[in-house]
Amino acid sequence: MSLSAHCNIPSWFFAFPVGYEFCTNPNVKKISFTGSTNVGKLLLQQASSTVKRVSMELGGNACFVVFQDADIDQAVEAAMASKFRNAGQTCVCADRFLIY
Repeated sequence: MSLSAHCNIPSWFFAFPVGYEFCTNPNVKKISFTGSTNVGKLLLQQASSTVKRVSMELGGNACFVVFQDADIDQAVEAAMASKFRNAGQTCVCADRFLIY
């Protein structure tokens, strides 16, 4: 069973171009996005047609490093806090984990 079916979300919902609608609808006054630079460029291009205010955090690639002498329990707790801070929607959330 898909996650959308499990949550009773209709399958057509994800086919709708939500980002495009947010960017081009004149009733939407501002958009905010955290993610890749390529998607950010696309959203900026689309939002320019209605001269929207935008806030973006783009291209983060934060690294979480664990060295041999680390306290593993503490490292796991800190890694989880880093990865899922604000539901993973900040530019400083860990993207890569280097374990030595």
